[in-house]
Amino acid sequence: MQELWTRFESWLQTEAPHLLPELNPGATEAELATLAATIGADLPADFLSFYRIHNGQRAEAGGLYDGEELLSVARMQAEWTIWNDLLKSGDFADAVSTPAAGVRSDWWHPGWLPLTYDGAGNHWCLDLAPTEAGTRGQIIRMWHDDDERPVIADSFSAWMTAYIAALEAQEYGFSEDYDGIISADDL
Repeated sequence: MQELWTRFESWLQTEAPHLLPELNPGATEAELATLAATIGADLPADFLSFYRIHNGQRAEAGGLYDGEELLSVARMQAEWTIWNDLLKSGDFADAVSTPAAGVRSDWWHPGWLPLTYDGAGNHWCLDLAPTEAGTRGQIIRMWHDDDERPVIADSFSAWMTAYIAALEAQEYGFSEDYDGIISADDL
């Protein structure tokens, strides 16, 4: 994971150096343990390694992941709690999703950990409760108002590796209008 962060930081230094100070120091073992206890699931080793180096970004800073906030452990826990409270209150009682193979058909599931936030209720999520056809730790897209639940990558490290490779291939760039990293097609 250190290599991924080194590549990410190098890209930021060249393309958006003002975003580097927005990176948080690494998450503590206590923060990671609290997150795991809150969501009631063990966290994958690649996720833990990544967050021990940088604990996401400062809240409300420029979007580091495809225009979205790369959530800190505390922000993940807050977003997860919002969704879980809605689930417990019955808000999704009659809602089902149209999932990709390996993803549960729930509208929201407590085994989904939000990794990013776009300001409108949409997240890239770490799926810690896939169906038998899925892979624990796969990355899914969760839309607040759309029933699609696609699988984006089969692991956290594959997801981050693909994103950093896309940054390096200039498929993304920094947009002042969006105050974040967005697809080059939208620049």
